[in-house]
Amino acid sequence: MTEQEVRRYLRQMKDEDSQRAFREFYDLTYDRLFRIAFYYVKHEEWAQEIVLDVFIRLWEQRSTLTEVRNIEDYCFILVKNASLNYLEKETRHATVSADQLPEPAVQADSPEDTLISEELFARYVKALDRLPERCREVFIRIREEKQSYAQVAEELSISTKTVDAQLQKAITRLKEMLLNAE
Repeated sequence: MTEQEVRRYLRQMKDEDSQRAFREFYDLTYDRLFRIAFYYVKHEEWAQEIVLDVFIRLWEQRSTLTEVRNIEDYCFILVKNASLNYLEKETRHATVSADQLPEPAVQADSPEDTLISEELFARYVKALDRLPERCREVFIRIREEKQSYAQVAEELSISTKTVDAQLQKAITRLKEMLLNAE
């Protein structure tokens, strides 16, 4: 996603109430925002709901989005906060039955550790988006969705050697991008 492309969509959304521009913006950013939400909530349906709510909010705020200096970070923060709020709401509504005991409290990370973790995750998501499409798709299927090489090869109609080559390429590029981002 290029900054110029996003800015053009935001201007069209603001100046023309362009639903087409909003759809282009949605198509460009949905996968990234979904991965962020899923990172926090660990449920596909919840992540989808969160991201759709964020997009509704973005459409409602379209008149002021062009004033946002870094729309990428802004969207990241919206999704992160929406995910945390969703988790809090789900936790409040969850009932503990007699056969469900609460899990023991785990020592919470310090605020500094949490901030570092979130910054690393944000850089990871940005680096992942910069990978070529096939590399990114193979990497996500193998590393995040835990599919086998054979499954990925069959679904993408490529050989397992190509899957391996694409995965190695993705890992190498991600390492480079993450190390150079510091």
